Amino acid sequence: MSWTKEALEKCLLKIERNIDGIGAHFPHVAYDGVYNDQGAAFWTSGFWPGLLWLLYQEKKDEKALLLARELEDRLDEVLDGFVTLHHDVGFMWLPSAVIDYKLTGNAKSRVRGLKAASHLAGRFNLAGNFIRAWTDEVNPDSKGWAIIDCMMNIPLLFWASKEMNDPRFYHIAKAHADTVLKSFIRPDNTTAHIVSFDPYTGEKIENLGGQGKDPDSAWARGQAWAIYGMALAYRETGKEEYMTASKNVAGYFLSHLPEDKVPYWDFRTDAEDRFVLDSSASACTASGLLELSGLMEDGAEKEFYHDQAVAILKGLYENYADFSEETQGIIQKGTVNYAKKKHVNVPIIYGDFFFTEALIKLNHKTEVF
Repeated sequence: MSWTKEALEKCLLKIERNIDGIGAHFPHVAYDGVYNDQGAAFWTSGFWPGLLWLLYQEKKDEKALLLARELEDRLDEVLDGFVTLHHDVGFMWLPSAVIDYKLTGNAKSRVRGLKAASHLAGRFNLAGNFIRAWTDEVNPDSKGWAIIDCMMNIPLLFWASKEMNDPRFYHIAKAHADTVLKSFIRPDNTTAHIVSFDPYTGEKIENLGGQGKDPDSAWARGQAWAIYGMALAYRETGKEEYMTASKNVAGYFLSHLPEDKVPYWDFRTDAEDRFVLDSSASACTASGLLELSGLMEDGAEKEFYHDQAVAILKGLYENYADFSEETQGIIQKGTVNYAKKKHVNVPIIYGDFFFTEALIKLNHKTEVF
């Protein structure tokens, strides 16, 4: 058995074990080997259901299906509550309801996905051509804020556009991606995390530091969101500028990776903070590079990005993966937000998700994003 298939089998086995250990909770980060319960309203609530659906897709595990459905049902309170919803509804309902619908044809799941997409479309700021981040409850200054993470949420709009045969969703997603091209990605192929616009005129005001070291730094996971998200935007639109952006940001990411393939939390971090790593950025980038490779026609380029993804996955597998029965997290040394000293060098549920998703992509297409 190849190491990639061995790694995938180990991931699936650990997900299966976690059905009893994590259960009907919504994990985010793990301490002392155990995932917390972050609650249904948090933006990461779709990733544990997503892992269960990956297990179901590969093994037809009925326990995984039943638990994923239970979690999906629990998300209804958040979806119907509406006022706490934010820009990350793609992260929440693509790996839960939408993948349920794609794999099983569950009509109720389809409606959930379309409701979430309608909310995301409703966050579009027409003056600035961006999808607004967060809510006033989180930050009253965020009315004109957009973030790089949303490149991974707009696939929900592309899906809804096809599902409803309604181009409005498509146009909103594309307009947001165009704004990211114009206002987020810098000439050196790094990306800002947060960009502030005047919410009434749409004019760009400034970059904000967000989860990076400072406004002009290169937050590692932000680069990953751009690599993967731009590849997905190209897949849905065929717009060459999106593929070029994905390749350019990937070039920066890959050229600054250490030998073990896991970056510092920010590529421009100070020397004293280089103990802070983010394995989740590597996992997401690997999955994004495989997406990018699969979209390419040039054989040499296709092979290059595929091989780079495999090298990252191998680095994660050999140096950061934990498949023991005593712990719940798979990929170690992820960092959520070192700028606020939150959750440093710990397993993160989306790191586990993107690592598993990428391993599956090596064998066949996945249906999540």
